[in-house]
Amino acid sequence: MRPPQALSVADLDLGSPDGPVLSLRPAPGGPPPGPGDVYALVRLRGRPAATVLGHVAEGEDPAEVLAALARHRLRELKERHDPVAPDHPERPEHPESQPVPPRACVVVATRERAGQLARALDSLLGQDHPDHEILVVDNAPVTRQTEELVTGKYGDRVTYVRESTPGLAVAHNTGLAHARADVVAFTDDDVVADPHWLTALTAPFAADPRLGCVTGLILPARLRTPAQILLESHGGFAKGFAPRLYDPLRPPADEPLFPFTAGSFGSGANMAFRKRALASAGGFDPATGTGTAARGGDDLYAFVAVLSAGFRLRYTADALVWHHHREGRQDLRNQAFGYGAGLTAYLTATLVRRPALLPALLARLPRGLAHAKNMTAHRGAADGGVPGEHGAHTHPWPRSLSRLERRGMLYGPLGYAKARLRMRGAR
Repeated sequence: MRPPQALSVADLDLGSPDGPVLSLRPAPGGPPPGPGDVYALVRLRGRPAATVLGHVAEGEDPAEVLAALARHRLRELKERHDPVAPDHPERPEHPESQPVPPRACVVVATRERAGQLARALDSLLGQDHPDHEILVVDNAPVTRQTEELVTGKYGDRVTYVRESTPGLAVAHNTGLAHARADVVAFTDDDVVADPHWLTALTAPFAADPRLGCVTGLILPARLRTPAQILLESHGGFAKGFAPRLYDPLRPPADEPLFPFTAGSFGSGANMAFRKRALASAGGFDPATGTGTAARGGDDLYAFVAVLSAGFRLRYTADALVWHHHREGRQDLRNQAFGYGAGLTAYLTATLVRRPALLPALLARLPRGLAHAKNMTAHRGAADGGVPGEHGAHTHPWPRSLSRLERRGMLYGPLGYAKARLRMRGAR
């Protein structure tokens, strides 16, 4: 089978669903869109609303081609009364009606990736949030490259903190402890944050005192290798464009395993917590996350911990970051295994640290399994515009990756146990 061909990634802004093109630009740092296949974010007056996938022929105007696809897509959303439609009551038309966002701290945990970190920090320094600080946690560094970058290039604009114990959750807990703000946002060193990202991610906290966590939209910054295209074809990190509120007092009917469906809440590259909510839930489990034997699950654990503590979680597509997916096949293999391991590691961590939740999980399991069996196999296709669908003949998900993910799921509890033992030994 011919491997998928590279796509350019674009950012299209329309004045209204049937209105003029306000702007068309490449994804941050990317090449101009077209000619060829183009994957485009569609905005309405700056607000993310959908994605489209189209082909721009030689000599065609990319703006006209993509705008026509976007208008058709937005009409479809409006006809089915989708919450991403601009006139839907859950999606106010004017973002300026949002409350003033609270003071925030952005934590970026990193390890030996100074080049990518610089790109991320440049985008974070361009945020329109009125009152925030940026904190870099250098996790178990081998060299001084990160320290020299932060202290040399960014001076007093970015705070540098060293954390010698390896593990993403440990680094995040260190950032949480050093943050001097009521709301703490977390992102990764391989993203570029939209200028309005932090404002959109933190403003909901000002309007809802029961809100403990907010997550946002993650889109690909590049789709130039088969591995990047394959990952995005099967959902990537995106959770769609429909706003969602998860309330432990009103469990969602479409998620029988709630709150144990943490993978649907968001991802660690784009999340913020009310500091007291995350602290009251015990913070991140230090035996989870990249850099530990558990391989992942630190963000999923935190989502469930905050919900179990009685706080609400909100997802908003208005908070956007562009993610640089790993480029190689081996990277994708590592991710597949890590996703499986992180899933069962976080469940193990949840039940080990909160054994009172076991009856709730067992009670939900039969309905959850039946629900999963009846669901279609595709990931991400409901929001359209992804370069392929799960199981499609264009970019089918390799069985080898499915096997790796299942092996990871079997390994996750063991990896979590190893990580806990290593932490005890280190102490």
